[in-house]
Amino acid sequence: MHKIWKRRTKPNATNISILGDFGNNPIVASLLSSRNIKTHEEAEHFFHPSTNNLHDPFLMKDMQKAITRIEEAMRQNQKILLFGDYDVDGTTAVSMMWLFFQNQLKYKHVGYYIPDRYTEGYGVSEKSIDWAHENQYQLIISLDCGIKSSDKVSKATEKGIDFIICDHHLPDANIPKAIAILNPKQSDCPYPFKELSGCGVAFKLIQAICQKHNQPENAFTYLDLVAVSTCCDIVPITHENRILVYHGLKKLNQNPCPGIASIINQAQSNHDFSVEDVVFFIGPRINAAGRIKHGNGAVDLLIASEQNQTTQDLTSQLNTHNTTRKGLDRQMTEHALQMISDNASWFNNASSTVLFCPEWHKGVVGIVASRIIESHYKPTIILTESNGKATGSARSVRDFDIHAAISRCAHLLDNFGGHMHAAGLTMPLENVEEFRQTFDKIVNETWPPFLRKPIVYIDEEIELHQITSTMFDAIQLFAPFGPGNMDPVFVTRNLNASKWTKIVGDNHLKLYVSPAGKSAPSFAGIAFKQGHHIKSLLQGASFHLAYNLRINEWNGKKNIELDVKDIRFDDIGSIE
Repeated sequence: MHKIWKRRTKPNATNISILGDFGNNPIVASLLSSRNIKTHEEAEHFFHPSTNNLHDPFLMKDMQKAITRIEEAMRQNQKILLFGDYDVDGTTAVSMMWLFFQNQLKYKHVGYYIPDRYTEGYGVSEKSIDWAHENQYQLIISLDCGIKSSDKVSKATEKGIDFIICDHHLPDANIPKAIAILNPKQSDCPYPFKELSGCGVAFKLIQAICQKHNQPENAFTYLDLVAVSTCCDIVPITHENRILVYHGLKKLNQNPCPGIASIINQAQSNHDFSVEDVVFFIGPRINAAGRIKHGNGAVDLLIASEQNQTTQDLTSQLNTHNTTRKGLDRQMTEHALQMISDNASWFNNASSTVLFCPEWHKGVVGIVASRIIESHYKPTIILTESNGKATGSARSVRDFDIHAAISRCAHLLDNFGGHMHAAGLTMPLENVEEFRQTFDKIVNETWPPFLRKPIVYIDEEIELHQITSTMFDAIQLFAPFGPGNMDPVFVTRNLNASKWTKIVGDNHLKLYVSPAGKSAPSFAGIAFKQGHHIKSLLQGASFHLAYNLRINEWNGKKNIELDVKDIRFDDIGSIE
C-alpha cells in the first residue's frame, strides 16, 4: 500500500534563545517548536508534567451533585452499584472506584456489575437494572457508559434507583435524566479538557471527593489504572492526559496495584513499561476477559489486595483468553480478506468496507476491523450475528468521523454509539445490505479524495551518523508518546541494505542498512509486515527509510535500532 510522506507539523519560527538549554539541541528545539512549545517555561511544563497542573475537578458540570448523592447514600447505608463497560476503560474504571470506596472511603456496601458482551451487549442493560433492583441497590454509578442509556435510566428511576453517569462518549440529543452526569463532552460542560478516558472521568470524581476531604494526594493512588485506561482507549496523550499518563506509568513501573503487577510479572520484562507496552501487552489481556468469557475476570484481578495464588490463576486465565483471542483474530482476518478478494468488483469501487458473517466471534470484530484497514485503507465495519441481530464494530481512518457517518444511517439501526474514530452498532439482519449501500454512499460523499491514502508523518530528516545515544536520550524526554504526541519519525535518504538483510517471523524484514556506497552496515532495523521488499533490497536498489528509534536488547547488550514505518524506492522529493 503506497503511503504519503508528509511533515507532521512545520516548526514555528521560534526564537531558539527563549527555549534556554532546550534550544542547544537542534532536533529537540525543532520537535518542541512543532509541538507549539515556544518558551523555556512551556518546555519545562512539557518535560516535567506536574499533578499541580491538573484541572479543578469541580469545574466539571454536576460534580457537586454527584458527590452530594454519594454522601447521602453513605449516610443512609444504601447499596451502591458500580456499572462498567467490559473493555479496558470500563473495567479499570470499575476497579478503581471499587478500590476507592473500600480503601479510602471505608465503605463496604458497594458492588460491581460488568455486562455480558454476548447476552447484554454494550452499555446499561435491562438485565442489569432488574438485577440491581432484586439485590436492593439504590444508586448506580455507570462508568465509561450511560450517556446514551436514557430509557434504562428511566427504568431504574421507576424502580427507585438513582443514577450517576461517568462517561466520555459523545452525547446525543436525548440526555438521560440522571441525578448527575459527569461528561466533559456535554455542550454545556465548562470543563477545560474534553478528551479524558472513561476511567479518567471517574478519576476526576475521586479527585473531587479527596479534595473535599483535604486529602488530594489519595486520588493519585490509582494513577496506574488511569494510565492503562488512557493508553488503551487511544485518547490524545496531551494536556491533562499527559500528566495522568506520565505519573501513572511511574506508579505502574514502581508500585503497581497487585493485579497489574501480576500481569507485568508474567511479561518477564526487565525494562520499564511504555505506552506501547501497555497498549500491546497489558491492554489485550484485560480486554480478553470480556472478549472471550466475561469482563468480571478482569475486575476480579484488578481489585486484588495482594499477589498470591489467586492472582496468578486469574492472570493465567487472562493469558489463556488472550491466546484464544489471537487465534480468532487471525482466522477472522484471513476470512475477511478472502471475502474482499472474492468480491473485488464491489470492494475495489467502494469507499468503505462493510463485512458481515454470522459465524464470526463478536469479541474480536473491532480488532479485525483495525486489521483490515492495514491492508485496505477505508472506513471499516465488521458485523456478526448475535441474539438475532447484526452487531459489530466500526474503525475509522485519518480525519474521518465514522460516528457521524453511522448516525446518518440511524433509521436502519437499533442502536449505535462511539466517537470519531470507533463505534459500535446493532441492526436487524435484513437491514445489513441496505446499510452497506447507504453507509458507502455517505462515506463517498464525505471522505475527500486527498485523504484516501495513509500518511506517514515525518518529524525530521537526518543522516545515520547523527543517531547517537545522546540524541536518543534527548528524544526520550518527549515521552510518554501517543496520539497528539507521537514518537518522532525520522527520514534518511539514499540507503542500501546489506546481504544479511532477511525475512523473519511473519513476513517481517530484518534490515542492515548503510548510506549508499558504503559497504559496512551502520544500523540494524525491523520493518514489520514489509517482507515484500526483500527482492529489491537484495538486488542493491537504493531506498529511503521512515523510522522511529528504539532500543534493542540482546544478550545483555543494548543497541539503537530503526523501527521502520515505511520504505520508499521512488523519488520522494521535498517533504512538505
